[in-house]
Amino acid sequence: MSIGDLWRWLVDPANWQGSDGIPTRLGEQVHVSVESVAIGAAIALPVGVVLGHYGRFGNLAINVSNVGRAVPSFGIIVIAFLAFGLGDGPIVLALTALAIPPMVTNSYVALREVDPDIKEAARGMGLIMAGVRTSAVQVVATATLAAVVAGGGFGRYIVDGLARSDYPRLVAGALLVAALALATELLLAGLQRLLVPRGIRLLSAPISHRVTTAKVA
Repeated sequence: MSIGDLWRWLVDPANWQGSDGIPTRLGEQVHVSVESVAIGAAIALPVGVVLGHYGRFGNLAINVSNVGRAVPSFGIIVIAFLAFGLGDGPIVLALTALAIPPMVTNSYVALREVDPDIKEAARGMGLIMAGVRTSAVQVVATATLAAVVAGGGFGRYIVDGLARSDYPRLVAGALLVAALALATELLLAGLQRLLVPRGIRLLSAPISHRVTTAKVA
């Protein structure tokens, strides 16, 4: 396979329409990713904020979150598939389990380690967005595995390309996943900058970073 083969696949109008077209696969991947991150945030952020505010059971929450991170995502998807069958349900369940640990950890740490004077402002202005960003990027990338259990998304190009020895399709799928994950990171990073004023970002940054930033300014 050459770069030319890959380019021809990407610009072929046939690959941009129909049920197997790039826009359709993009919609499928974004749909399950957004749903999973939203459900994960609804569960994880209140837990992390409450634990961080009161300081109780924090170590237990962090340890549980770390265990959750260690569980292979593919294993969760397969178990959910065996338990609930085909459809988006098992995929969303598995991806939600992947999304929860970083958000619990980051929101807990954010509430415990920021200065008391800025705790309320930092909470309201999105300091815990770092955990959401981490979860979102992981979920978007891992949603690719949904194709292994008959799901949609860009992973469909990878699985089908491998099965058919259609390597331009396979590589294009991998590039599309990487591009979507990068776009997700950039979008949420921009959103975080909008939500967190520069002064709060500097106050919550390490001291060495504050000094460097002040010198540059």
